[in-house]
Amino acid sequence: MKPFDYFSRLSVPAGTLLGLGLLCAPGARADFLADSKGSLEARNFYFNRDFRQPGSREKADEWAQGFLLRMESGYTEGTLGFGLDALGMVGYKLDSGRGTAGTGLLPADTRHGGSQDSYGKLAVAAKVRFSKSTLKVGNMQIKDPVIISNDTRLLPSTFQGGLLNVQEIDHLKLTGGSFNQIKYVDSTDNQKMTANRIGGSSDKFQFAGADYQWSPSLLTQYRYGKLENIYQQNFLGLVHNWDLGQGQNLKSDLRYARSTEDGNFRPLDNRALGGMFTYSLKGHALGFGYQRMSGKDPYPYIGHSDPYLVNFVQIGDFANIDERSWQVRYDYDFAQLGLPGLTFMTRYVSGDNVQRTIPGEGKEWERNTDIGYVFQDGTLKGLGVKWRNATVRSNFGNDLDENRLIISYTLALW
Repeated sequence: MKPFDYFSRLSVPAGTLLGLGLLCAPGARADFLADSKGSLEARNFYFNRDFRQPGSREKADEWAQGFLLRMESGYTEGTLGFGLDALGMVGYKLDSGRGTAGTGLLPADTRHGGSQDSYGKLAVAAKVRFSKSTLKVGNMQIKDPVIISNDTRLLPSTFQGGLLNVQEIDHLKLTGGSFNQIKYVDSTDNQKMTANRIGGSSDKFQFAGADYQWSPSLLTQYRYGKLENIYQQNFLGLVHNWDLGQGQNLKSDLRYARSTEDGNFRPLDNRALGGMFTYSLKGHALGFGYQRMSGKDPYPYIGHSDPYLVNFVQIGDFANIDERSWQVRYDYDFAQLGLPGLTFMTRYVSGDNVQRTIPGEGKEWERNTDIGYVFQDGTLKGLGVKWRNATVRSNFGNDLDENRLIISYTLALW
């Protein structure tokens, strides 16, 4: 099957069809075309995870090639401007089998076992602009403190619904949304949303909140989110950048979330407090983080998405019942040594005080290392190569060694 034959079989939300109809109106295309942009990203992804605990499977190991075609229009002229965004995605299996599937790079082959040879999906959203406010309806990636699309595999996850951003008052951004389905990173189908570690399923997640930029260096945030009939969550955040002069900077990132049950779901109680403090000096960055879970339950968030936690890292989220965790992180940008494009990161996260189903204190740790390079000139200009390594050890979960090798290139189409 040709790559984009997949898209002809995918359904398009009614709101998107309305947007398409409006764009066909005479004289509607000027800014819609002039302000549009498109790109094609090629993403080659090798994933290897070795399981180190007795009695587990040996490893998950796959190699795949993905293509992401992004198209974002401008807005039509007039008091109300209309536009359209689209993200077409296809993925191909390069190597898998022998019981090593299940990496999240490819959908499972339920008929023959292992992974499917190829798959494709499409995310289309219509958008409307009035003054400094926008409304988007359809399928989309989203990054917000209470709902974040996962983009750690071959193709990203998307949510179906609507997203509103209002910025009519200087320094104040109001935001809200309602979503009814999620499409996983390794799936072509929209599905109901679940709560990670909590259980249950729902076809409605709603959120609203505000960001206020007190100064260029100080941002505060509030969000209220609700996965209907499962959990509700209040989030507070503060980000401050302190310029210390002479190339020095201190960034403080503070987060607090209070989660309880919603509707007839079983009692739920979690309080999540986290802070990350990062000192930067001429290419060096040294960070220290602390995260604490309180209450009778782990931190709830939409399954197969990312939690907005300071100690959510390559594999673990350190969000178990009563868990306390700390992090130390170091980054270096080799541009300071005359090697622009080369970057390095390493971090160590340790968690303890975890409630286990058997006697004794639960403990875990994770170590990550990232090395990346983006070619700056020549024939390979723009080509990025990244190696990501992780080691996890735990007395209540899986012991893992993991490597990811990602080669990516983005071509601007217009």
